Amino acid sequence: MAARLAFAGLLVAGGCGVVDRRADAREEQAERAFPPIGSFVEVAGRRVHYIQAGSGPDLVLLHGASANLREFTFRFIDMVKDRYRVTAFDRPGLGYTDVKSTFADAWENQGEPPQSQAALLSEAAEKIGVSNPIVLGHSYGGAVALAWGIEHDPAALVVVSGASQPWEGELGPFYSVNGSRVGGTVAVPLISAFVTPAMVKSRVADVFRPQDAPNGYLDYIGTPLVLRRVSFRANIRQVNTLRPQVVAMSKYYPDITIPVEIVHGTADDIVPLDVHAEPLARQLPNARLTRLEGIGHMPHQVARGEVVAAIDRAAERAGLR
Repeated sequence: MAARLAFAGLLVAGGCGVVDRRADAREEQAERAFPPIGSFVEVAGRRVHYIQAGSGPDLVLLHGASANLREFTFRFIDMVKDRYRVTAFDRPGLGYTDVKSTFADAWENQGEPPQSQAALLSEAAEKIGVSNPIVLGHSYGGAVALAWGIEHDPAALVVVSGASQPWEGELGPFYSVNGSRVGGTVAVPLISAFVTPAMVKSRVADVFRPQDAPNGYLDYIGTPLVLRRVSFRANIRQVNTLRPQVVAMSKYYPDITIPVEIVHGTADDIVPLDVHAEPLARQLPNARLTRLEGIGHMPHQVARGEVVAAIDRAAERAGLR
């Protein structure tokens, strides 16, 4: 693998102008097609992109890996904005929220950890008037929600298909190579420049399996945004460095005494229920686990009613309804 990357590096060095120009053009096209749809708040010199809708108790939504806040503006927010003031954030480096400068260099190989992301977004939430929120996190966003629960005193948590525990084995070469220093410099520009729509469609299908993505999802969600070089590196590094971070965080799960609703599909093979949700339910003193039979990794898109019901339970248990 190292030899292949070195050879690829020579190719990139020889044709870097072509690669960079193509990547530049595709990034510009992505941002024209999927511009910011919300507002910005500045925190510690970084712009944080968010959208807010509705009225009632505050509900914060945190998306997973390879995504942005459009993950929730696609049909989901409309189901809860009649009784919650809903705030969805782009997580750092994704969508239009700035990545921390120390993690932005092409040669860097560390991702911005959940604790740092929770600190940034909780401060952003406070700045825009969010108070005592229910915090919902999907997938990687579940780890950020748990970090928020450990350090920033929300009213309740809803963890949907959340990554919360260390796992056995490796994530595979897609993450290990692209998350490395050499991969971030060599492979990422090539992917940004040349990945095809068919490859993206296949990856989205894998994430939804065994269900299908809803009609219109792929056209709406803005997947080209994560293929921008800065976003791609941020996303890959966050996932690639998550395991030791959840190991450290898990020591503090018993200290989360607020109500926690855990929603997880039994057919989720990306973040398996038995590896993540079931141990988490045992570690948290005030948790309720809802198993969704036959559902994969995307309950908020394919089983929205069950996720909304979990939000309502969290609100009632926290005395917000």
